[in-house]
Amino acid sequence: MTELGTPSFKKTVVELLYQLADDDFILACRGSEWLGLAPHIEEDVAFSSISQDTMGHAAMFYGLLEQLGEGNMDELSHAREGSQRKNAVLCEIPNGTGHYLKEPRYDWAFTVVRQFYYSIAKKIKLESLKQSAYEPLAHAAVKINMELHYHILHWTVWFKQLILSGGEAKQRMLEAIIRVEQEFGDVCSLGPLSAEMANLKLIDKEDVLLERFHNSVKPVFHTLSIPYKGSFGYRSGRGRFGEHTQELQHALTTLTEVYRTDPAAAW
Repeated sequence: MTELGTPSFKKTVVELLYQLADDDFILACRGSEWLGLAPHIEEDVAFSSISQDTMGHAAMFYGLLEQLGEGNMDELSHAREGSQRKNAVLCEIPNGTGHYLKEPRYDWAFTVVRQFYYSIAKKIKLESLKQSAYEPLAHAAVKINMELHYHILHWTVWFKQLILSGGEAKQRMLEAIIRVEQEFGDVCSLGPLSAEMANLKLIDKEDVLLERFHNSVKPVFHTLSIPYKGSFGYRSGRGRFGEHTQELQHALTTLTEVYRTDPAAAW
């Protein structure tokens, strides 16, 4: 394992941790907005559990940042402005129009595809991170990876069932796949220090991770007899480089309300 001795090594570790933490933090927020709105009560419970797990993963990554002297983990998760966040833009996109407390016109197909794609990409990153040169991150990846296995099973079932249902369900899923892939380049990106991350053996190269993603997803598409394009874009911005939508700040305003009212509150 590489020692955390040089400023460049620490800077690169910090960049990677912010990406991992911010991705999980905002996606858990979007997942929590489905509480009481999921297709059935069993899914309400299951999705709430997945979102809780995901927020727990974010807490672990923020905890590592705190250990590196970046500040208190509660401040890192709740007090940073949207412009400081490193999450992929796909994670911040709303579930649909309206508000979860008033006339939410949410798109379950989009949510399923986003969670399916994201969970697989996260799994591939974690498998690489288990061999990371930064030992605390490698240990965290091992722990998180055990929970993620069940997340992938859950979203794979939804992904397959909705497409196999045919009719409107299949059509909406195909439209959601296009929409997610238009933003998915950001999820696959490791940002401005991607080369350094690979050179320092913190995580594998972007193209290696992307190829593993393709190899994981293609068989699922094949069994469903639908084409897999795998051509990913950055339609709404590049979150790893600080480019975000206004929706991120809106979400953070709601998510951090309790913290701003009482910074000592547990989350």
